[in-house]
Amino acid sequence: MERLSSRGLPRLSWIDTLYSNFNYNTDGYEGDGAEDRKSQDGSETMPFIDESPTMSPQLCVRPDGEAVSPTPPEGLLPGGDIEKGLEMKKLVLSGFMASEEIYINQLEALLLPMRPLKATATTSKPVLTMEQIETIFYKIQDIYEIHKEFYDALFPNIQQWDDKVTVGHLFQKLASQLGVYKAFVDNYKVALETVEKCSQANSQFQKISEVLSLTAHTHAHISLLYKPIDRVTRSTLVLHDLLKHTPKEHPDFALLQDALRISQNFLSSINEEIDPRRTAVTTPKGEARQLVKDGFLVELSEGSRKLRHVFLFTDLLLCAKMKKTAVGRNQQYECKWYIPLADLTFQTLDDSDSCPHVQTLPEHEIEEMKIKISVIKSEIQKEKKAQKGQSRIVDRLRKKMNEQESCLLLHSPTIPFRIHSKHGKSYLFLLSSDYERSEWRESIQKLQKKDLQSCVLSTLELQVLTSSCFKLRTVHNIPVTSNKDDEESPGLYGFLHVIVHSATGFKESANLYCTLEVDSFGYFVSKAKTRVFRDTTEPHWNEEFEIELEGSQCLRILCYEKCYDKSKLNKDDNEIVDKIMGKGQVQLDPQTVQSKNWHVDVIEMNGIKVEFSMKFTSRDLSLKRTPSKKQSGVFGVKISVVTKRERSKVPYIVRQCIEEVEKRGIEEVGIYRISGVATDIQALKAAFDTNTKDILVMLSDMDINAIAGTLKLYFRELPEPLLTDRLYPAFMEGIALSDPAAKENCMMHLLRSLPDPNLITFLTLLEHLKRVAEKEPVNKMSLHNLATVFGPTLLRPSESESSKPHITLASDIWSHDVMAQVQVLLYYLQHPPISFAELKRNTLYFSTDV
Repeated sequence: MERLSSRGLPRLSWIDTLYSNFNYNTDGYEGDGAEDRKSQDGSETMPFIDESPTMSPQLCVRPDGEAVSPTPPEGLLPGGDIEKGLEMKKLVLSGFMASEEIYINQLEALLLPMRPLKATATTSKPVLTMEQIETIFYKIQDIYEIHKEFYDALFPNIQQWDDKVTVGHLFQKLASQLGVYKAFVDNYKVALETVEKCSQANSQFQKISEVLSLTAHTHAHISLLYKPIDRVTRSTLVLHDLLKHTPKEHPDFALLQDALRISQNFLSSINEEIDPRRTAVTTPKGEARQLVKDGFLVELSEGSRKLRHVFLFTDLLLCAKMKKTAVGRNQQYECKWYIPLADLTFQTLDDSDSCPHVQTLPEHEIEEMKIKISVIKSEIQKEKKAQKGQSRIVDRLRKKMNEQESCLLLHSPTIPFRIHSKHGKSYLFLLSSDYERSEWRESIQKLQKKDLQSCVLSTLELQVLTSSCFKLRTVHNIPVTSNKDDEESPGLYGFLHVIVHSATGFKESANLYCTLEVDSFGYFVSKAKTRVFRDTTEPHWNEEFEIELEGSQCLRILCYEKCYDKSKLNKDDNEIVDKIMGKGQVQLDPQTVQSKNWHVDVIEMNGIKVEFSMKFTSRDLSLKRTPSKKQSGVFGVKISVVTKRERSKVPYIVRQCIEEVEKRGIEEVGIYRISGVATDIQALKAAFDTNTKDILVMLSDMDINAIAGTLKLYFRELPEPLLTDRLYPAFMEGIALSDPAAKENCMMHLLRSLPDPNLITFLTLLEHLKRVAEKEPVNKMSLHNLATVFGPTLLRPSESESSKPHITLASDIWSHDVMAQVQVLLYYLQHPPISFAELKRNTLYFSTDV
């Protein structure tokens, strides 16, 4: 292919010098002789989109013709001075320009045959019809012009490089034009199918497609038609690199952040539709069997949970487990079962078969695992920072953490995903989120729309297919922290505030609501749910939620149509089946999320647009208690001031919230654990602060989770914890005592040391939580669950304690003493110091003057 300079674009004279100064080796490629598109194990692969910044490319031209950004030369590593950072930024841009030049060449090569093909389309012997030409070359001309304009604008800036040069506006403009790529992506599959059909029908076009590598049937080339999709991924990686070397005060920083946000959201949206496919083996009919999707799932087999690696091919679903092999031997998979997609069905609503009972661990054991994992993470960080930190200690801790995380991943999923074979066998997987279940179901149903035939694999065919799974897999490790690189983001710890505003794009009126999921400890968990907006095409929820993040990196939003037909009962999960109208996700990039201001965003899903806002509060900031400047309210005001004003030993807000929860919320599933709508909680907060007369009417009308959330918020916003800053160290020492008698003596003495309002309020809350726990079979809230919710709120270190140098990370702040805080409250719940009857006899508890 000709050099770009021969087509009128300026030649980058410095590229050759840069190429000669670096050794290009990335992702199993070596610049001086690796085979085209072959991985280290020799398998040929098709390209796929990867959003991970850990794949940041190096400045080189790989054998497939892609140029990528540099490994920093010695002395230019991150963390250097501004001048070195500026030089690194130039090197990143230079490498990107080199790849941009090649990319424009590739687009020109694609466009080269379009004009003569169009000319023949109007003759008596057309090679292709005009419709076929438009389908194959759809939007490529537009993409070419966008990148040509971008290249021409960026090139002079690099030629005249200094600290005043700005390029962020160019990347922001490029990102804003990704709508053209969306149209290209939507047409991509049809374009490939058209190329295949036309190549088979017309030998003349077959030669053209082979020369241009329009298809991927030859192992040596990636389809040129894939290049535009691949380009967005590379642009996103470059934006990550540019941000690393751009000071926050530089004019480019905010613009590059915005471009990165747009690009990441675009990749997330198209990853829902474009699956990574890799050629596996050839079927007896000579057709290529391709891998469409794979991942780790928990299977319920013979009454116990088993971790499986599931592979979805174009014509069958295969469930495998990793075989135990001797040290030094290559790992291999063992096939547990497979179902041809032609024989696969999902559970129908009128299926009368009984479902096996799903054994679940008590929630407090799940929480204990999380706390142990966080404590081990903290120990690993401390060991790494220690001057004499030994790698064997870190390795031992990593192994211990891997065991805990693997156990958590095995026992946390509870959402059933059941599949059947027409020949009578059924299999049950347990997933952690409805989003994941929907992805697997949709991927299978999409493939089943094709003309599939049932097949029976011979022993040899099954052995070959199973062996190929090891090199074809796209998910290599279970998603646990111990499998991540040290450089990878640890995620966000703290509270994410999300307002779900509205949605548009529905063709018919429906009863609509949204749920929010975030990842935590390697799996996704549903955290919040909006109210149902009835009979509308444009729901306006405007509901705010506070979501606790535990190392989270991604927010998912699912939009459902509520089904009120009680006859349609899903026997797997005993919930009415609601239809997923759309789903999407957004990356929680710390650089864009961590801001005092609300960040407005839109997720596009199946033609539906959901508008939402979010802002993040880190856990260390959430530990700070800010006293209220107004002493007339109750939130943020000392409990002694409030009770003295009210002439009662227990604040009115505590008594009223407890009374309402016990009246109509004590059997509510997840009471105190499920988040209430933040706007409702704020309305109740304002009403209590202003002593609104109609507060009782508000309470009776308000969602019970909002009332529970108001009570939790009251305790969280006290100027100091209910069990006081002064006694915190003593509580920590008391709960750690081994001798039961000594522990009881100490813990009861500490209670008697509390001020009267704190003591009576605490005892009132204890009696209430015990009554809630008595309904555990219905509300799923055990004493341990309730202690986990309230412990860190009622008892936490003071700001001076939490800012001590031994706590270094946000995740450490979360794990530091949390287990002990939970244990303190659990101890008092299990060893009540006073009965509620005795408490009521205390004349100071209720006051007739209130």
